[in-house]
Amino acid sequence: MLCVWTKVLMMTLLVLNSLVAAGRETPEHFMEQMKAECHFGNGIEHVRFVGRLIYNLQEILRFDSDVGEFVALTELWRPIAELMNSLVEALEQARAQVAMCRDNYRLLESWMQKKVEPQVTVYPSKIATLEYPNQLICFVTGFYPGDIEVRWFLNGQEETFGVMSTGLISNGDWTYQILVMLEMIPKYGQVYTCQVEHSSLQNSVIVVWEAPSSSDQRKMLSGLGGLVLGLIFLGVGLAVHLRSLKGFETK
Repeated sequence: MLCVWTKVLMMTLLVLNSLVAAGRETPEHFMEQMKAECHFGNGIEHVRFVGRLIYNLQEILRFDSDVGEFVALTELWRPIAELMNSLVEALEQARAQVAMCRDNYRLLESWMQKKVEPQVTVYPSKIATLEYPNQLICFVTGFYPGDIEVRWFLNGQEETFGVMSTGLISNGDWTYQILVMLEMIPKYGQVYTCQVEHSSLQNSVIVVWEAPSSSDQRKMLSGLGGLVLGLIFLGVGLAVHLRSLKGFETK
């Protein structure tokens, strides 16, 4: 269809040039637009293509597949419509756009029926310390379509207070992601559950997070402390080694 409208645009420019040659007033600046529309009735049982040529926000020429030919909407452009209708190849290309609309509908329909299961991860926003305010994050990503429900439970009871959500975020590849946060104060023995329901799933996805015990926290903190000390000793050793190499080069 692009080559058809390219011909139309070239002809409209010729008309404008003829107006200038005839001394008629023409705007210093003008804008031409091409607009293609696909209309569907009862799926693809009835497909209609409409191509519009717009000059300075006014539609001047139209091709309607239900009509089967170009139609000028103002008297000035009637010669162009008649010329386009006399070009067999141009008419065939315009009429063939119905098939393009039908193919696009099938493509879109296949995407609308496509379903991708979500991936769910639960983690605290900061190191979980008992009896201190924290925030649990349920990160759900890679799902399609966007009809998703994310719920929080504490020891089997649904939590609605302190729940916040980012809303749907596009991943840029037809899939979505969402973060649903729960304000909480972890206590030993508490079990938090993020439950995700989506049209792609036969059963809900359930991810459990348990508040760590005091001993688990001590082990984690001692492990972190050991890691920090190890990095410090590594840095000191590296500095001494580099200093010794520098002294050797000076000698």
